[in-house]
Amino acid sequence: MKPATAIHVTTVAGSASKLPAMLHRFLTDHRSELIARCRAKVALRALPGPLAIELDHGITVFLDQLIKTLQVEEGVEPLRSREVSGPSGGGQPVLSEMGKSAAAHGRELLENGFTVEELVHDYGDLCQSITGLALEQDSPFTMEEFRTLNRCLDNAIANAITEYTYQRDFVVADRQAIAFKEHLGYFAHELRNHLSTATLALMVMKTGNVGVNSATGAVLDRSLVNLRNLIDRSLSEVRMNAGVDVRQKVFSLASFIGELKSAADLEASVKGCTLRVAEVDPELAVDADRDLLFSAVGNLLQNAFKYTRPGTEVRLQAYAAADRILVEVKDECGGLPGGDVEALFMPFVQADEDRSGLGLGLAIARRSVEANGGHLRARDLPGRGCVFTIDLPRLSMP
Repeated sequence: MKPATAIHVTTVAGSASKLPAMLHRFLTDHRSELIARCRAKVALRALPGPLAIELDHGITVFLDQLIKTLQVEEGVEPLRSREVSGPSGGGQPVLSEMGKSAAAHGRELLENGFTVEELVHDYGDLCQSITGLALEQDSPFTMEEFRTLNRCLDNAIANAITEYTYQRDFVVADRQAIAFKEHLGYFAHELRNHLSTATLALMVMKTGNVGVNSATGAVLDRSLVNLRNLIDRSLSEVRMNAGVDVRQKVFSLASFIGELKSAADLEASVKGCTLRVAEVDPELAVDADRDLLFSAVGNLLQNAFKYTRPGTEVRLQAYAAADRILVEVKDECGGLPGGDVEALFMPFVQADEDRSGLGLGLAIARRSVEANGGHLRARDLPGRGCVFTIDLPRLSMP
C-alpha cells in the first residue's frame, strides 16, 4: 500500500483525461474556499483566542507566499523561489519572506494565548484543506509541486516554532523578574513598617514619661520581634525557594485585637486621628498564622491612618457572623474617586495624592489573609470612606 500523500498525488497527477494544471492556479482560484475551510477546522477545535488575528497574520499570508513560490518555480529562474520560502533541509535558518512572516505568526500566537500544538495545527489545516479540495475537484498537480508545498510547510512551521519558543522564554524570564521585584518590595515594605513603629515607640520612651514595661514598651518589643520574624522567614523562603511557610495556631481574637490596638494607638496619635476599637467577645478564636494576620490588619490600619481625613476616626472591630469571623477597618477618607475597590489591591497602586510608601500595603494584606484561608474585600462608601473586611472561619476558645 502506498502512503496517503503518494496516493493523492499519483491519483490526481495520473489522470489521463486532462493535462496537469499548475498548483498555483488551483490555489489562486480556490483561495477563499481554502481559507474558509481552515477557519472551520479551527472553530471545530474550539480553542480560545481571536480567530481573525490567527488567520489574517498567519495562514492567509502563508498561502499567498506559497502561490508566489510556485509561480517563481514555473519561471525562468526557479531557484529564486528560495528568497520567498527558503531552501529545504532545515539547519541554520535562512532569511526569507515566508520565514519572517511565519516568525511573526508564532509571536502573535504566543501573545494571544495559543499553544505550540495550535501553531502546528494551523499549518496542518491548510495542507489538509489543499489536498482534500484537490481530490474533490479532481485537480491534478505534480510531485514537484507537492514537494514544494511540503518544503514551505516545513520551513514555516520551523520558523514559527523557533520564534514562539524564543519569545516564550523571554516572557517567562520577565515574569520571574517581576515576581522577584514584587517579592523584594513586599519585604522592604514590611521591614520599613516595623522599623517605623519601633522608632516611634523609642522616641516616646526617650521623653521619660513612659517606661520599658509600659504599653509603649510593649509596642517596641512587638516591632523588634516582628523584624526578627520577618528576616527569619525571608531567609527560610530563600533556602526553600518557595512561599512563606504558614504556621497556624488557635488564639484569642480579643487578645489579638487588643495587641493591635496597643501598636496602632501611637501611630493614630501621630497621624492626628482617633482609633476607636470595639469590644470583642472573649470566647471568639481564630486558627491562623498570628504574624501574617497581624501584618494584614496592621497594613489595613496603616492605610486607614494614611488616607482618613485629619481629625476623623478610624474604627476597628471584630465580631462573629454565623460561622465566620469578620475583622473590619473603617476610615473616613471621603470615598474612592473612581469607585474601583479592586484596583486598590494591585501592587504599587496608590489612589491618593499622598505618594509616601510603595503602594504595597493592601496587596500584602490580601496575600497574608489568603495564606490563612480567608478573604479580604473592600467597600466604597461614597462621600464617607472605605471599609476593609477580613473574613475568616469562626472558632471558639477552649
